[in-house]
Amino acid sequence: MMVLRLGLGLTVGVTAIMVLFWGWEALIPGVVFGLLSTGTQLAAHRLLVATKDAPFAQLAQRWLAGMTLRLAGIALVFTAIGLDRELFPPLPTVIGYLGVVIPLLFTEVRLFR
Repeated sequence: MMVLRLGLGLTVGVTAIMVLFWGWEALIPGVVFGLLSTGTQLAAHRLLVATKDAPFAQLAQRWLAGMTLRLAGIALVFTAIGLDRELFPPLPTVIGYLGVVIPLLFTEVRLFR
């Protein structure tokens, strides 16, 4: 639940900052890709929580699955930019995704303390 709250808060914060810099055209990429990164991180986090006390091989497989989800999110960023540059301008779209997913990656460290 902490990952979800933090992800939603980061989405709102990153989107608000982007709207200040780029105007209202940054609203849609910020919200869409902030929510996408929150969802991918939440799914990756749940994969890892299930194997917290499991053998290392199982933990590594789940970690790799989570990283694959995040990589798929990056592929969606580039796909959206390629399909409609007016709706998804490159810089706000990339910042909308990475500005949320990178801070959320640090929450995984807390999982293994």
